Amino acid sequence: MESIKKIAVVLNGFIHDFATGYWLSDLIAIYLLHGYRAGEPALAGTIAGIERFFFWNSVGAAVTIFATGGMRTFTYVDNFYGPEAEKTRRKMLVIKHVLLFAIVVGGSWWGYLTAFS
Repeated sequence: MESIKKIAVVLNGFIHDFATGYWLSDLIAIYLLHGYRAGEPALAGTIAGIERFFFWNSVGAAVTIFATGGMRTFTYVDNFYGPEAEKTRRKMLVIKHVLLFAIVVGGSWWGYLTAFS
């Protein structure tokens, strides 16, 4: 049973990290496609549809990031580094995640405005 739990923890972390990269890739695709849309008026409608496809994929990736991140919260509960270092590590993790949450929300909002403009 313990080995299944370890596999699940590793798999959850992999999915979390993969979804994060996928989310960022979606935003890069929206950015690049938006530039092409401006330069190719005849293809603007088709390119806009592709931009929206990438936007909805980014929403799915963000949901996956939050879901797997929530599950990750329960896997790092040991005092692996010692009590003092662990306190600092947790504080830094909170700061990092608040910042990254703002980036995901802001980036998703930008993606929406860009893909549906």
